[in-house]
Amino acid sequence: MVHMEQDLDLAIGHFAELLAANLHAQRAAHFPPNAQKVMRSLSSGEAADLLGIDDTYLRKLHREGKIPEVDTTAGNHRRYTLDDIWEIREALQSRTNRGTSYVPGRRDGDALQVVSVVNFKGGSGKTTTSAHLAQRLALKGYRVLAIDLDPQASMSALHGIQPEIDLMEGGTLYDVVRYDEPASIKDVIRKTYIRGLDLIPGNLELMEFEHETPAAIQNGGARSFFSRVRDALDEVDGDYDVVVIDCPPQLGFLTMSALSASTGVLVTVHPQMLDLMSMSQFLRMTSDLLGVIRDAGANLRYEWLKFLPTRYKVGDAPQTEMITFIRSLFGRSVLTNQMVESTAIADAGLTKQTLYEVDRKDFTRTTYDRAVEAMNAVNDEISQLIQTTWGR
Repeated sequence: MVHMEQDLDLAIGHFAELLAANLHAQRAAHFPPNAQKVMRSLSSGEAADLLGIDDTYLRKLHREGKIPEVDTTAGNHRRYTLDDIWEIREALQSRTNRGTSYVPGRRDGDALQVVSVVNFKGGSGKTTTSAHLAQRLALKGYRVLAIDLDPQASMSALHGIQPEIDLMEGGTLYDVVRYDEPASIKDVIRKTYIRGLDLIPGNLELMEFEHETPAAIQNGGARSFFSRVRDALDEVDGDYDVVVIDCPPQLGFLTMSALSASTGVLVTVHPQMLDLMSMSQFLRMTSDLLGVIRDAGANLRYEWLKFLPTRYKVGDAPQTEMITFIRSLFGRSVLTNQMVESTAIADAGLTKQTLYEVDRKDFTRTTYDRAVEAMNAVNDEISQLIQTTWGR
């Protein structure tokens, strides 16, 4: 057998072009060029959950004409759009007493909450966590800005953006934090198909920030990078309640700049020994590097830092033992709930959707319900952390 040497760069380039072309063809087949993703309508039970009321009470409000009516199916079941949810939420708020609030966002004096989701190691469920958290908060009535700071741009893809096709002219946070001729953050924010959720997508161009920062530090000091995300967010501070940042799976300048802007930090943890060993290194390196930029003048005050066990297989004895170990070490710094591993999450991802976008009828109901309940428990616990930060 004769072995022929090949140029590695040309071979990798060939595979990249082949994959990109086929992904584009697949998207064109499923989503025509002018098509955009839309959020499905919701059942009365789902609507009641998002409004924070009982399903029976929701039906009663409709019967009494105290909230706007919605479309019904052929079987006379009400179906709710996200616009319907927002209108009902506002109607409830307008007629409630001062002790109850159906609008969970900021009030006078409340600070913008910036939650960075981080992990040094890929495969920890970081992007899945970020996307579902951002969507759940928006569905519950928060004004949310999601930032895809990961050059792999998986969160962007989940929201219907194909970076190599849709971001040929830029449009990521790199345009805003770059050192020469930065753009306004308002120029790169995109509305999504989920009301209350805006997105700044990502692509490989974000890596330019990692390459350019060392020279910028030499020329202008460490502040030239660690304040850039925070300074960018200041421009839209009044437009949002919460910012969710999906950080890269590496400890670089992008991650440190995001952490410098954060009021809350969520560390995803896959409960396996090799992942814990990796996280140990990540935490030590993070502490050392943040200490350096603190000495350079960075404001690293945060409201909370929590660890979230992810991809947990219910009933798996070794993983359960690992979670117990983590809790024994970090105590209340570990969220009460964990994100379970589910075929429902994986199957939704195949069509670039989250659990909140897919329809329950397309899955085995017990599988879907178990996954959604676990995901909601995690996200609502984080929502409560935000509320506590605001003094509620």
